[in-house]
Amino acid sequence: MTAYFPAARLRRAAFVGVLCAGLAVTGTGCGADPDEGTNGVGKLSADQIEDKAKAAAGSADSVHLSGTLVSGGKSFTLDMRLGKDGGSGEVKSQEDTFQLLRVGDQLYLKASAAFWGKSDSAGKLGDKYVKVPQSDPTYKQFRGFTDMHVLLDGLLGLDGKLAKGDYTKVGPTRAVQVTADQGKGGKLSVSLQGTPYPLRMERAGGAGRVDLSDWGKTFPLNPPAQDQTVDYGSQLPTTKEQGGDSAPSPSPGKGSGQGADPTK
Repeated sequence: MTAYFPAARLRRAAFVGVLCAGLAVTGTGCGADPDEGTNGVGKLSADQIEDKAKAAAGSADSVHLSGTLVSGGKSFTLDMRLGKDGGSGEVKSQEDTFQLLRVGDQLYLKASAAFWGKSDSAGKLGDKYVKVPQSDPTYKQFRGFTDMHVLLDGLLGLDGKLAKGDYTKVGPTRAVQVTADQGKGGKLSVSLQGTPYPLRMERAGGAGRVDLSDWGKTFPLNPPAQDQTVDYGSQLPTTKEQGGDSAPSPSPGKGSGQGADPTK
């Protein structure tokens, strides 16, 4: 009987080794240092981690933001590349899809013909970028979706008492979670590798989840081609919003303790 003990012990040792290797991925493994090879923010308090993440986001030149926001019972899907001088990408609502492009102060909007309502020009605008004058309400309504700091200020707020959560991964990147009010007030995942950028924000009350990536990476930001642009001067055609139907409104407003909400 004793001749089988060494083999059994070897099998148990092998099993424990595999288990520990798996646990080490999330930073909990069997005596392994979970902060080895990280930027060290996981050793900080929850409040300090949040401060580090906000500071990193505030000093960044660009970011790729993608995910879903829920506001007023409506869901909006975002896929935006944002920088200090503007942004470009797509915002989808249940009613429509909007292509947005802002270069400096000039905003361009591409939407379906239905968005432009009953205007005589509506049928010609479905595949064109329309130059939006700053005096038009549509400008304020959509500009916030192309403003990096308006979106980040509205998205990254946590509501409630903060606590440090689990080590996790967002894509290939190790991260540490900060939770508010035991997760009810939102969850923020912060990179444990390199600069402690925010990588994922799960908003309070099920108000959406957004991933943040490509921090600091440059992207092309140029006005659309002239033959793809329509300029109506200071007056846009009538839109659905002006006709009474709803469209996304990203201008700043107060969320539930989470700063400016880009969808209000």
